[in-house]
Amino acid sequence: QVQLVESGGGLVQPGGSLRLSCKASGIVFRLYAMGWYRQAPGKQRELVASIPSGGSIDYAPSVKGRFTISRDNAKNTVYLEMNSLKPEDTAVYYCNARLRLVDGWGQGTQVTVSS
Repeated sequence: QVQLVESGGGLVQPGGSLRLSCKASGIVFRLYAMGWYRQAPGKQRELVASIPSGGSIDYAPSVKGRFTISRDNAKNTVYLEMNSLKPEDTAVYYCNARLRLVDGWGQGTQVTVSS
């Protein structure tokens, strides 16, 4: 069973930075495509960035050049480095693990960008 635990969210001023982490267990991590999604109040959940087990990384146009997704297969962890944060980045950020029919989600971590 997929278990994903996010951490690293918080309150940050516009222009600031945060690093989110997602620790996975219960899976062969290196085989899974990992992703970060976010959901703002009143909006649908959207893909922020994804990193496959092999292949190219994808970013939402709104975060390209500001966010960086990476993974450490030895630590079963995926990261999201967020720089130049904007108020519109405020949302609950969710970690996702996907392989064939398996689609696991973390509980989410709140990111608030405000002065």
